[in-house]
Amino acid sequence: MNVHARLPNEWHDIVIVGGGAAGLAVAAGLIRQGATDVLVIEPSDVHYYQPLWTLVGGGVTHRQASAKPMGEVMPAQARWFRDAVTEFDPEASAVITSSGRRIRYEFLVVAPGIQIDWTRIRGLPKAFGQPGVCSNYSYETVESTWRAIRDFKGGNAVFTFPSPPIKCAGAPQKIMYLAEHWFRKQGVRQQSSIQYFCATPTVFSAPHYAKALMERVIGPRGIETHFRHELAEIRPASREAVFRDLERGQEVVQHYDLLHVAPPMSAPDFVKRSPLANEGGWVDVDKGTLRHVRYPNVFGIGDASSLPTSKTAAAIRAQLPVLLANLQSARLGEAPVATYDGYTSCPLVTGYGKLILAEFGYDLQPQETFPFDQSKERASMYWLKRFVLPELYWKGLLRGARWPVLRNEALE
Repeated sequence: MNVHARLPNEWHDIVIVGGGAAGLAVAAGLIRQGATDVLVIEPSDVHYYQPLWTLVGGGVTHRQASAKPMGEVMPAQARWFRDAVTEFDPEASAVITSSGRRIRYEFLVVAPGIQIDWTRIRGLPKAFGQPGVCSNYSYETVESTWRAIRDFKGGNAVFTFPSPPIKCAGAPQKIMYLAEHWFRKQGVRQQSSIQYFCATPTVFSAPHYAKALMERVIGPRGIETHFRHELAEIRPASREAVFRDLERGQEVVQHYDLLHVAPPMSAPDFVKRSPLANEGGWVDVDKGTLRHVRYPNVFGIGDASSLPTSKTAAAIRAQLPVLLANLQSARLGEAPVATYDGYTSCPLVTGYGKLILAEFGYDLQPQETFPFDQSKERASMYWLKRFVLPELYWKGLLRGARWPVLRNEALE
């Protein structure tokens, strides 16, 4: 691997913006196809396996297990330029970086991930460090979740879900189920109220799994749901969370003893303001081919794309072969040959040793891997997430590999 402070030339065959799961998988896949000039532009020096943060927040493992140096996961034959893209100039087939470098490309893959907008909630991020306030949504804050759960002695435990899209839309409720299970194990559940404030009208987008969650998990465990409510403000001094009732247009104030915050998210600012963005700010790609709708030498994949599916690594794994095939065709001057059907997966941890494995596509209908009803809680699926999926992520997805373990690889 070559790390360049200043690159020797200003043109590359393929430029990839982003060194997250999507960017690294594309880089590795292209090199497997024989590409010899692949440049990855990524400012971070650490790569995180973020799906593990649910289990870190639940006290199952340590956050260090989710982190590896970027140099260890970057494909050896790719060039890594440690800088951040600040502008796109697709008319000239060029990107501009924060250091002022202008890099031209034959083809561009945009995969910078999603942006967490902590400051859109009044009182954040200053509320972190105050009693009971926690979040699984960053490496810096994830350990606060386990402390808050472990130290909880009863009262109001409040969990939030913002207006989508967000990455891994199941994560805000997974930590709630783990917390509720822990409270039962510690004998504090009877003096506790579990409250789920969710900006969407249902607990999950796919009806098959939403029904199962309501009937098999939320109802029997006495979890109180408040749909169409979005967190707007935190008042740490009085331990109050202020929600917007999206139906009635009024504020609802909820006292908390534990507050887990799933923050609002959006496309990165440099994507929003670029010619590549649609009206919502996302990279405007065809939902089947992953090719940009206006610039034929630009492709998008992963969380920053406009693809109308859940933003998960499982979705990236299903998008990857489509993008690689269609990019290869484009390089040959041919039409797209592959189509993405919106497949995504969410391993819904419902407790210690329990998991519902949700798999579905654009039509929100199940696309299940295993020959049994995956809407039922199973220990086997929990151990799949705990031990198998991390290995598939580090040794499979990030290396651009195809493996015959699952029909639809259920990476979160």
